Amino acid sequence: MKVLVVDVGGTHVKILATGQKEKREFRSSPTLTARQMVAGVKQLARDWKYDVVSIGYPGVVLNNRVIAEPHNLGSGWVGFDFARAFRCPVRVLNDAAMQALGSYKRGKMLFLGLGTGLGSTLIVDGVVEPMELGHLPYRKGTYETYVGVRGLKRFGKKKWRAHVADVIGRLIAAVEPDEVVLGGGNAKLLKALPTGCRLGANDNAFLGGFRAWEQGMPRPHRVARSPNVSGRARRKT
Repeated sequence: MKVLVVDVGGTHVKILATGQKEKREFRSSPTLTARQMVAGVKQLARDWKYDVVSIGYPGVVLNNRVIAEPHNLGSGWVGFDFARAFRCPVRVLNDAAMQALGSYKRGKMLFLGLGTGLGSTLIVDGVVEPMELGHLPYRKGTYETYVGVRGLKRFGKKKWRAHVADVIGRLIAAVEPDEVVLGGGNAKLLKALPTGCRLGANDNAFLGGFRAWEQGMPRPHRVARSPNVSGRARRKT
């Protein structure tokens, strides 16, 4: 079975398929609709063969369906029939959950995605629980207000790093994970990682998209403790 993985972000939509060595991408925007995303992906992947699709969506997903419009994209995502649009089976995951799936090793892992906003997912003994921690109240806004891209632009790198360290410390105290994986495009801006944290990789989103079909994704979402990811999924992207 060949899988097409779609990672929908606030600045780019990235894709990779089983057996392909290089990812492809096109620019996203605050006006990007679900229909436009599908059209862009189908055009970009026109010479690739795939049987199923995994979509990492930057928002709330329940039972394989988008249930809230994204904060950083256009409208028309809620209720959109992705399987009909792609004409094949589709699995839709929260984007942080998809990257967490690709990052997971064992035990209780908290994934935090430092990107346009703050993505979050908890995996406990293989059970994947997407979370929306970024929208919890913090200071004069939310966690996302301070550690998302708007906080980075507003406060500058030095203060942003301090806010990130504070937020991570609070979440570790609350969740008590075995480890924290920091992903997202802005994780690389941290000078030092807090204790108990390791750096993820954006390409783990593709691994998570492949694993979503390898594991069958029963409810609740479950991934093996030490998943055997195919060599094709490990290729450099």
